[in-house]
Amino acid sequence: MSATVDARGLSCPQPVLMAVEVMEKLGSGEILVLVDTDASKENVGRAARAKGWQVREVRSEGEEYHISLERK
Repeated sequence: MSATVDARGLSCPQPVLMAVEVMEKLGSGEILVLVDTDASKENVGRAARAKGWQVREVRSEGEEYHISLERK
């Protein structure tokens, strides 16, 4: 199962809360999280690891970050 969380334009903790909600709903699979601040990028990655998800890739695209999370 896969999902996308578009948290661009939102400030912390909102992106983290949105990502964690999807992590808990899916349980496993792949999630793409879109954020546009360094703080959100760091906090989403930290929350994902704490929930047992792996941060597969963090891509910078312009002023945005695309964070790929995975849990098998």
